[in-house]
Amino acid sequence: MALNDPLLAELAEHFGIASEFWDWKGRQTQISDETIIAVLKSLEIDASTPERAQDAVEELRMRPWRRKLPACVVLEQGQPGWVNVHVTSGAGASLYIRLENGEARDTWQTTNDSPDREVDGQWIGEATFQLPADLPLGYHRLVLRSQDVEVESSLIITPSFLGLPASMNDRRIWGYATQLYSVRSRESWGVGDLTDLADLSVWSATQQFAGYVLVNPLHAAQPQPPLEPSPYLPTSRMYVNPLYIRTEAVEEYATLGDDERKQIAKLRKKLRKEIDGADQILRNESWAAKAEALQIIFEAGRKPAREMAFNDFIRREGRQLRDFATWCALYEVHGVDWRTWPAELQRPTSPEVAEFHRANQGRVRFYKWLQWIAENQMSSTQQAARDAGMPIGIVSDLAVGVNASGAETWMMSDVFAQGCTVGAPPDAYSQLGQDWGQPPWRPDRLADLAYAPFRQMVQGVLRHAGGLRVDHIIGLFRLWWVPQGKSAKEGTYVRYDHDALIGILALEAHRAQALVIGEDLGTVQPWVRDYLSRRGILGTSVMWFEMEADGQPTPPEHWREYAMSSVTTHDLPPTSGYLAGDHIRLRDQLGMLTESLESELEHGRAEQQAMIEGLRNHGALSEEDYQSRDVEQITLAMHRMLTWTPSKVLNAALVDAVGDRRTQNQPGTIDEYPNWRVPLSGPDGAPMLLEDVFASERASRLAAVMNGYSQMPEQR
Repeated sequence: MALNDPLLAELAEHFGIASEFWDWKGRQTQISDETIIAVLKSLEIDASTPERAQDAVEELRMRPWRRKLPACVVLEQGQPGWVNVHVTSGAGASLYIRLENGEARDTWQTTNDSPDREVDGQWIGEATFQLPADLPLGYHRLVLRSQDVEVESSLIITPSFLGLPASMNDRRIWGYATQLYSVRSRESWGVGDLTDLADLSVWSATQQFAGYVLVNPLHAAQPQPPLEPSPYLPTSRMYVNPLYIRTEAVEEYATLGDDERKQIAKLRKKLRKEIDGADQILRNESWAAKAEALQIIFEAGRKPAREMAFNDFIRREGRQLRDFATWCALYEVHGVDWRTWPAELQRPTSPEVAEFHRANQGRVRFYKWLQWIAENQMSSTQQAARDAGMPIGIVSDLAVGVNASGAETWMMSDVFAQGCTVGAPPDAYSQLGQDWGQPPWRPDRLADLAYAPFRQMVQGVLRHAGGLRVDHIIGLFRLWWVPQGKSAKEGTYVRYDHDALIGILALEAHRAQALVIGEDLGTVQPWVRDYLSRRGILGTSVMWFEMEADGQPTPPEHWREYAMSSVTTHDLPPTSGYLAGDHIRLRDQLGMLTESLESELEHGRAEQQAMIEGLRNHGALSEEDYQSRDVEQITLAMHRMLTWTPSKVLNAALVDAVGDRRTQNQPGTIDEYPNWRVPLSGPDGAPMLLEDVFASERASRLAAVMNGYSQMPEQR
């Protein structure tokens, strides 16, 4: 069946499957029939033969007529909208809106000349109703009445423009970005935790005058070792990784008896022996010890008021928390991948899962308790940041997807496409494309569910944060789907309803009075950045990528205003390592270079020379420092030029503040390099504790630049 077959083309268009795209070299690339058919199959559409494709098209054409109302309508506030309804031919119909506050609003019927249609032996007519343009923001209901039958569906009114939260008072702010697990203190259990984050925030606010701290995704990982190192491959984005709990900050710890405290002290002492001297973050050892300690605290019980609060948390979270905690308990018994569990346990609504839940209520309750404690400590962390004077506080990162074998795919298997994973098409950095192994959300199922999974996820992340960074926000517009059994370059783009997803994101942020930053780096259609700006979502600008066509740095005055702008990002090496060419030598050691080491180093030196000359020409770097090539002075100059941009939000990496050189992640590797396991370190490569950061004069010098001070602390 040729790609120009109108049936296949109609199916692809209906589901937003691209039949062609423009690659990184500007070439128009056609997508094969096989890829489109495979993607359709993952959406439960059989187009494997012309006859089956014909049947699928006919079914799709009839599907709207089988629904009295669309499952969900999403509109921008102030914009008019229309809704088509389907009722028995000749029957009267009325449509009204029930606002989320209980009030009712009328709609009015407009002209619709569509002829009646026979559907499953019954004649159905279509009518169109216009919605008022002055509806308030929120999650409302459409209510259709016809022939004594009442049907409802969702109507979501979203902000046309989100903008900056009132707490910023329309002023520019700057803040630090860090990988929390790497920022350890003397009191943490080998991994940076939420108390460390609170302390880092207080230092950043009171000593550095920063307005926020951006952290890696804190999403839930596996319930027991081995833990996935990457915070961008969580088991669920709905809940928090309890690895970040500070054991001693749990309220019940203070009331433990001597025996319990001795047990916990023994666990901590044993852990210290295991991790002392290690040059990596040892998550597995840390969580094994901390989980035992938390179990001791859990079993000690709670005061009546605390028990009431815990039970209320369970009630508010409902079935979602029950399913997540049940999955954690099942994981302990049946292994790491639910797809290999007994068939009767692969569905959370099965009677066998219900029986397991009843038989293991204690263990399930423990996992619910962990989430309650994590919620409490997240709240305390954000409150500490705001109390210290931060206008934003914690900015959480939202990962683009989840682990295929994790809790979320078990809890909502029908929302994820089966037989496809998410990745990226070939580009200059990966000419074979990338397959990230994460299952994509099905756009059609999200719409059927009125985007409930998406909005619940955003609500959860924003519950105790002042801002949200959306990793790969382009994924709310389109994602590169790779069919199972095909290479990454044999995938195709699948469109999502960005108006709905961005609108709901803006609505939740508006209600939380939160800042939203979209990571829009890489291959991005130009109109997407314009759209995000129009909706009041900040983009992301990184100095190493802000280059003119002639290879010269973009003048600071030409940078975007509506962006979070930085010198580097967690996807790049720290600036000290970048300037030293460490990332090139690392790729050579790992056998990842396609050119010779010397030619790659020469290319890197040319890129750096253009940057350094640009800093000097703009007056950010003195002639003396230009000649000396002092790494710290160049780093400071890059941040100085950053402050000359019009960007509303500036960002400095904590690794740059302390002179760290090691990269957190080397794309294309798993265990060949300790990705996401690198502790925060100084210029000499020796790990730094949080207490060392507090005393860092180097960090004070960078903060002085970010604050626009004319004088800085002396360099020793």
